[in-house]
Amino acid sequence: MARALVAGAAGFVGSHLVDRLIADGHTVVGVDNFITGDRRNLDHLQAEPRFHFVESDVSRDLPVDGRVDRVYHLASPASPIDYLKLPFETLYAGSDATRILLERARVDGARFLMASTSEVYGDPAIHPQVESYWGNVNPIGPRSVYDEAKRYAEAITMAYHRYHGVPTRIARIFNTYGPRMRLNDGRVIPAFGAQVLRGEPITVFGDGSQTRSYCYVSDLVEGLYRLMESGLTLPCNLGNPTEKTVLELANYLRSAAGSDQPIEFRPLPEDDPKQRRPDISRAKAELDWEPKVGFDTGIAATMAYFREALAR
Repeated sequence: MARALVAGAAGFVGSHLVDRLIADGHTVVGVDNFITGDRRNLDHLQAEPRFHFVESDVSRDLPVDGRVDRVYHLASPASPIDYLKLPFETLYAGSDATRILLERARVDGARFLMASTSEVYGDPAIHPQVESYWGNVNPIGPRSVYDEAKRYAEAITMAYHRYHGVPTRIARIFNTYGPRMRLNDGRVIPAFGAQVLRGEPITVFGDGSQTRSYCYVSDLVEGLYRLMESGLTLPCNLGNPTEKTVLELANYLRSAAGSDQPIEFRPLPEDDPKQRRPDISRAKAELDWEPKVGFDTGIAATMAYFREALAR
């Protein structure tokens, strides 16, 4: 069994990854500074002997004692509302934190996984997006603090692999949803879900024709785990290739809740991608992975969590 370091352990995806690693018998050291993570996501692990938590900003310091076998880098603001409010923290998470975590992997002889993003493709001119596509990113736009931080993180990850021999993995994560998402996250599913449950108008940016592909969190975590344990060093898309327009999602959630609240259309944010769908051929071939959880099942579990969160 491995001793894994998970940076960003209190986040939405990070906390689910911690659960998966512990369930499989591994020991986990979780690190987070709580700028976007939530302590409650880890409360159920307080009495778990194979979990140790360190509160720290990994872009500055990594006070973790003892050798680790796996390093998962999920430490970064990951939604527009966060990285537009925290531009420098986002940039440092992609640059300084990635270097510090890679150096720890090099010294310890550990495997390293970088949680990158579909945002490296920008507003893509290729659809669906395949890993060989270099992207269409505005390097000075408001989203660039996240897009370019992740692109740089991929570059330094590959440099450590090529020049230092670190066994690295790069996951390009597409839209993910599930329990433990913050209601004020700013991403479309928690935004629409909260508005539906509160009986508020549903706010759709643009005309709603832009598309996204939604992967349930347990499917993503399975992909991350398989990627880490694979021999694949090239970037790998992880996401659900089933595509929906934003307007379809709004109507779906409204219908599922038996709601008739109005939809309000607002201007599309600058550099907002018009299309987003992963080509997962590489994940299927190299990891024997593809999403399993149906959208109806995943949304039901997610909305149940949102109801509990609103009640709190």
